[in-house]
Amino acid sequence: MIKFFLMVNKQGQTRLSRYYEHVEIHKRTMLEAEVIKHCLSRSKDQCSFIEYKDFKLVYRQYAALFVVVGINETENEMAVYELIHNFVEVLDKYFSRVVSETSNLLQNISSLSKLWLL
Repeated sequence: MIKFFLMVNKQGQTRLSRYYEHVEIHKRTMLEAEVIKHCLSRSKDQCSFIEYKDFKLVYRQYAALFVVVGINETENEMAVYELIHNFVEVLDKYFSRVVSETSNLLQNISSLSKLWLL
């Protein structure tokens, strides 16, 4: 089961977050900071799956954008890895040129509600 979905730039700023389990606001901030630190500190040669506390992190980097998904231990990591890629492809088709201009795109989106309607 997916616990949360994050889109983060290389500077560590969360551009989009979606939680599928209740997490208090102050705990979200701490969780996001720790998750971002773990993902940004890894090299491209390392695996995109990280065991973290009581769940797993699956992440993928596109230009200056990291997409991070927190899942429970029984979820298939490869399926989530492919889900991330498919999600970015849909964004690319909908907003055009997402992969090459992700940071500009996310800074210019005025309403993220469009994103969740996809």
